[in-house]
Amino acid sequence: MGDAFIRHIELLGYEKRFFPSQHYVYMFLVKWNDLSEKLVYRRFTEIYEFHKALKEMFPIESGDINPENRIIPHLPAPKWFDGQRSTQNRQGTLAEYCYTLVNLPHKISRCGHVVSFFKVWPDDTSPVTDSQIKKPEVFLLPKDSKKNPTDITGPIVLQTYRVIADYEKSSRSEMALKTGEMVDVVEKSESGWWFCQLKNKRGWVPAAYLEPIDGPDESEEQEPNYAGELYVVQKSYTAIEEDELTLKEGDTIEVIHKLLDGWWVIRKDEATGFYPSMYLQKSGEENSPVKSELRNRSAPPRRSTIRNMKSIHKQGRKQISQETYRRNSRKYIQSRRNMKGNFKEKANIIIEKNEQEENRPKAQPAVPPRPSKDLIMNRCTESTRRKIL
Repeated sequence: MGDAFIRHIELLGYEKRFFPSQHYVYMFLVKWNDLSEKLVYRRFTEIYEFHKALKEMFPIESGDINPENRIIPHLPAPKWFDGQRSTQNRQGTLAEYCYTLVNLPHKISRCGHVVSFFKVWPDDTSPVTDSQIKKPEVFLLPKDSKKNPTDITGPIVLQTYRVIADYEKSSRSEMALKTGEMVDVVEKSESGWWFCQLKNKRGWVPAAYLEPIDGPDESEEQEPNYAGELYVVQKSYTAIEEDELTLKEGDTIEVIHKLLDGWWVIRKDEATGFYPSMYLQKSGEENSPVKSELRNRSAPPRRSTIRNMKSIHKQGRKQISQETYRRNSRKYIQSRRNMKGNFKEKANIIIEKNEQEENRPKAQPAVPPRPSKDLIMNRCTESTRRKIL
């Protein structure tokens, strides 16, 4: 019959899963050339990694050489903190993307990369679950939305940001900026370097030089998490500003606030301060060539260091002072210590009670009184009575 290829990909909806932690997966019905239909589940981060690899395989068709030759569809970068709203809103974009992907020239739509990505993986048939955690919640697309992907959404629109200050590029991969220019963000990296395009120009720019059009604050930026996430320092950095921390490679720290400009607030013991996120790696994660290459670049500039910044918003961006970070962090650390202390005290009390109960002499059972002869004669059988008489 020849090599397998995909005839159609239909987005059915998404699942909200709770193991090993809460996350979302999209459900695709993949129709193959042998008329078989398979159900597969993919995270958006997996789809985006697939998309980036596809662009590298076909640089002409992806517009890297000449933007006018692009036929591979756009796909916005994943948000750092995907929630149910962003997962739901992205369904139209994904439906349109799959529709366009399958209808590309055969050298792309039927290449091994596309075929292998949409094949059934082991986790598709038997996903890892935990009986103690509640079952996944399924959210299906309305039936009317499946008839035509173009009914769900229009063309994919990239986010537009405004430049707040002039920026001179320092490498060929970067892009120079002028105050007031409007750029489209193609990819947001947690390193603080964003890949943008302006007319026919494309390149990396510092996120600190960009501001949203609607307001000064970023809707994607999460709130501080004083519980902290364990990270390992992959590259040393010497503090330049007073609110930064100096760390060496191999140090273990806790990230308490992830900011979009690539400078995260971290905690080392009881000290807090800013540190370049591109020099950190989550504890337990394996290193990758992409991350290693990224660390060879310099850290992006911080927004607080930008001079002659001109914003269109009357109200400035909300900022948290380091004193607030330190105060709340100390409170959390103290509460955590108190919880541990209370737990130990309760454990000791239980142990002492158990020991006391074990050492206490056990009560002996009472000896029942011996029954009288008349009582025995009344209750015994006829055979026993004859033997006694």
